[in-house]
Amino acid sequence: MAPASHPPNGPLIDVRNPARFTAAAVQAAPAFLDTAATVDKAVGLIAEAARNGASLVVFPEVFVPGYPYWNWTMTPVQGSTWYERLYQSAVDIPGPEVDTLRDAARTHGVVLVIGVNERGGHSLGTLYNSLVVIGPEGDLLGVHRKLVPTWAEKLTWTGGDASTLRVHSTPIGPLGALACGENTNTLARFALLAQGELIHAANYIALPVAPADYDMAEAIAVRTAAHSFEGKVFSVVSCSALSPEIVETVAGDDEETRKLFARPRSALSGIFGPDGRPVSEPLVDDEGIVYGEIDLARCIQPKQMHDITGHYNRFDIFRLHVDNRPQPPVSFAAEFPSRPTPSQGDDV
Repeated sequence: MAPASHPPNGPLIDVRNPARFTAAAVQAAPAFLDTAATVDKAVGLIAEAARNGASLVVFPEVFVPGYPYWNWTMTPVQGSTWYERLYQSAVDIPGPEVDTLRDAARTHGVVLVIGVNERGGHSLGTLYNSLVVIGPEGDLLGVHRKLVPTWAEKLTWTGGDASTLRVHSTPIGPLGALACGENTNTLARFALLAQGELIHAANYIALPVAPADYDMAEAIAVRTAAHSFEGKVFSVVSCSALSPEIVETVAGDDEETRKLFARPRSALSGIFGPDGRPVSEPLVDDEGIVYGEIDLARCIQPKQMHDITGHYNRFDIFRLHVDNRPQPPVSFAAEFPSRPTPSQGDDV
């Protein structure tokens, strides 16, 4: 048997025969706020990627069923009815939409990472920005809830907790995922690297409504290259695309908002290697699928120079503590009994 290496509580990897495979980064627009149609589109894109040899398929942030652009273009009062519409279009986990995606992953034998709007089960009205990770047998490996919604996103999503900040053991290697602005969070990224991450899924949305001097495509490339280079890992970055339907729905007759949505370089998808360089030509703005070859053996030699989770750190000086306990809104010292008993002083 070949030797295996694993960090504490982390995934196994065959060090003599690291995985080599094709990854697919999907850049596409959802059928905006149409959950069933968006899931159908995702299933079709999974099949297309698999036909082209992909073993890993990564979709954009909150692909199902879309991103709340109104947070950036409307007042909170104006956007409130849109929030309700998004909530009604969101998915439950577990639920039928995720089951359909699990079936697609199983049918095509791919590892799947896809962003969804997830309804919180404990409160009517709570939404999470979640990344769903599914294995090639259709098993639900994990659901990561975005830790800190970015800027205007706080009008829509509740922040997740660190119980979902995990690296998953998959047949292609140890995989972690972060949503959009989380990829600027140094500690969140380090927490994944320290668990043995070698494949990083970074999921974004097209953002033409950012400040005028903000180049979203460049920002995505910088963040992705930084994580790949610092951690000596492969990164698969998937960004959504804009569609006329999205512009029409959100902007309507507002010419100023339409001008914002017409800005170029609002999206970039691609695959980056452990030297921080793209493995294939990234895709900017247009819909499509980017493919790249991943060879995890390429992660080994660069760590001889800089291994920030090994010899190139001082753990006697620096220590990262992550509270990965679930953070429910309430906890009780004991379970409620199924029915009252006389000893509790109630009439029975």
